[in-house]
Amino acid sequence: MSRASKQEQPDEAHQWPASVDKATVEAMGKLSEALETTERARGHLYAFHQLTGGADLALGDAVRLLREAGHEEAAGLLETEVVGRNVIPGHWTFQIIEAYNATYYRPFAAVEEKIRGDLVQGREHLYEAWMKEDRRTHGHPDHTARP
Repeated sequence: MSRASKQEQPDEAHQWPASVDKATVEAMGKLSEALETTERARGHLYAFHQLTGGADLALGDAVRLLREAGHEEAAGLLETEVVGRNVIPGHWTFQIIEAYNATYYRPFAAVEEKIRGDLVQGREHLYEAWMKEDRRTHGHPDHTARP
C-alpha cells in the first residue's frame, strides 16, 4: 500500500470492528460525549477548589493587613467567621472533589471503559472518526485520515 493511500484510511484504532454497526457507534459516541462532559465538570470542580483555596489564602493576607492597619476587631471578625470556613457543612473543597471522584466520576469512567471494551474492542472516538471520514475532503493534503 502506498503512503498516499495509507494516509487516506483511518488507522486501525479508529476503524469499526467488523461486528459493529452504525447504531452501536452512535451510542458509543453519545456515551463518549457524556464522559467528556463529566470530565469538564470535574475540571470545574478543580477550578472551584483552587479558586476557593486562593480566596482563603487572600483572606489570610487581608486579616494580617487589617491588623497592621490597626483594625483588630475587623481582622478578628474576618478570621473567626470566614478564614478556613467549610464551603458546605463539614466540607472543604478537596473533600467535595474526593466524594465526587469516588461516588460518580471513577464508577462512570470504569463502566464506560468496560462497555467500550465489550462492544468496540476498547476503541475510542469511533463516532468522531466516522464523522471525520464523512466530512473531510478525500485527496486534499490538509484533510488526511492520519497525522
